[in-house]
Amino acid sequence: MTEAYLFYTIVVRTSRGLSIAGTRITFYDVMDYLTAGWPLTLIQHWLNLTEQQMTDVLAYITQHQDAVEQEYQCVIQQAQDIQQYWEAKHRERPVPGVNVPSQPDHEALRAKLRAWKARLEQA
Repeated sequence: MTEAYLFYTIVVRTSRGLSIAGTRITFYDVMDYLTAGWPLTLIQHWLNLTEQQMTDVLAYITQHQDAVEQEYQCVIQQAQDIQQYWEAKHRERPVPGVNVPSQPDHEALRAKLRAWKARLEQA
């Protein structure tokens, strides 16, 4: 099997980036586990890849290490930017029920609920 054919059959570019053909698994998933120091057999089993798929992915990563690593760093940066955006968004808006100022009509309703609860407990 020629090298070009091998990479053509294992690598596809989707909206998620470089992916393993026939799966929803990206090369970045594999890179995350490799970076974390997981053993290759555990990565293969965790991602439910065949031995051939795992071998082909590792061969592609080795052959195109600079390009894959550069793209992987971009993906990591994008994920961090998205996380920071949503963390800031959540800081800006209050969480329902936490530190919400009480309104006079709400306090009257709460008093009615407490009275009703007390009657139910007595029964």
